[in-house]
Amino acid sequence: ESLTVSAPVPDFSLPVANYIGISSDISQHKEAEKHIRQLAYFDALTGLPNRVLLNDRIEQVLTKAQRNHSVVALMFLDLDRFKNINDSLGHRMGDAVLIETAKRIKMAVREADTVSRLGGDEFILVLSEADNEGVAHVAEKVIQAITKPFYIANHELSVSPSIGISMYPVDGINAETLVQSADSAMYRAKQSGRNTYRFFTPEMYVHANRILQLENALRQALNQHQLQLYFQPQQEIHTGNVVGCEALLRWNHPTFGMVSPTEFVPIAEDSGQIPMIGEWVLRSAVKQIKVWERAGLPLVPVAVNLSVAQFRQLNLNEIIIQILKENSLAPKYLELELTETIPMEDPAAAIDITTRLHQSGIKLSIDDFGTGYSSLSYLKRLNIHKLKIDQSFVRDIATDPEDEEIVRAIIGLAKSLKMRTIAEGVETIEQLEILRAQGCDEIQGFYYSKPLTAMAFEQLLRRNQTQAANCLASW
Repeated sequence: ESLTVSAPVPDFSLPVANYIGISSDISQHKEAEKHIRQLAYFDALTGLPNRVLLNDRIEQVLTKAQRNHSVVALMFLDLDRFKNINDSLGHRMGDAVLIETAKRIKMAVREADTVSRLGGDEFILVLSEADNEGVAHVAEKVIQAITKPFYIANHELSVSPSIGISMYPVDGINAETLVQSADSAMYRAKQSGRNTYRFFTPEMYVHANRILQLENALRQALNQHQLQLYFQPQQEIHTGNVVGCEALLRWNHPTFGMVSPTEFVPIAEDSGQIPMIGEWVLRSAVKQIKVWERAGLPLVPVAVNLSVAQFRQLNLNEIIIQILKENSLAPKYLELELTETIPMEDPAAAIDITTRLHQSGIKLSIDDFGTGYSSLSYLKRLNIHKLKIDQSFVRDIATDPEDEEIVRAIIGLAKSLKMRTIAEGVETIEQLEILRAQGCDEIQGFYYSKPLTAMAFEQLLRRNQTQAANCLASW
């Protein structure tokens, strides 16, 4: 409440007799001012300082640090694959995770430290009077706090953070530079397997700059016809026949040259481009199979990798069936490869999706088998046609008894579940002979053939067609 006092009321027999005052209630005005300030300086969802207030806080801390010759740490935190939660469970669930994440981060740091939400699933932490050892300890506390399960609306969710750390004055002397350095370190943390932290080094800036350049270039790659498919033959061990191939994505950029899939696929995943690129791969593979069919070649199934984002699409089955219909191609010539972790994220949903795909006549295989944590009770219900033995086990199979035992166990498991097995990364005759002795059905790798262009693979199919005809004639 406010009181405004006006001019005095004179009484000629006294100096001042009375004053006239006007009282008014300004509580609503004060509340409005408070609300406006809240919107201007604080994040509406989490209540944390926003970008505007963060910059002010950083400048204050840096000014004090410069005066006291002390060190300041800035952490850039990003939640790993947070987009998957929004895509699969909705933004309301994602918002609940962000709110809880903000609470957990604040509990892990000192009251004097600043925790800010930069936007989306990105947070900034500013720690004053810091040192490397202490900052590393805080980063570990934050990771431990966030990785505990989230129990929200009858869902148990797992989230992990990647954290990049920059230090004043070594890595920057202002807010912008420190944030850029910490951002670069955060990307290195993601590339190091996620759910970890990394301190900034000058080399990281160069690397982060390349990632940004590749991300922007990748957005134009489809329209500019820079992506293409190669096909790696799959050979049946006992007959030597080509019984399939895997479609492998390649990116030939006019400036960067051939960019490795191990480099650009994670960028496509993080930038949300994978569903679009994945559908292009499906369409291109099916069109190529149809080209071979029109040429009168003996067709073999072509395996195409499905990403996590694609597998979560509610209309995945409809998309694939539509692509097959558009090209008048029988479903039996398309095989979809799922990484071992995909079905285990939501086994019930995975069973439903794979059942519908199987009923449509599409073959399914598990890629990189043995590197994840498959549940055998679910595995047998997924309508899987083939298990693909990861090359990490095949590489040392001739010299490492443990790898040989793992491969033998996978082959035995597949046989008991009436599935075929294919070993990838086969490069030597010794590996081939061991796999043959253990009963593996197929191989894929440089021992038989490197990935081929569509034209080169067509020539391989023609040679096989000719050899088969000659064998039949001689018989």
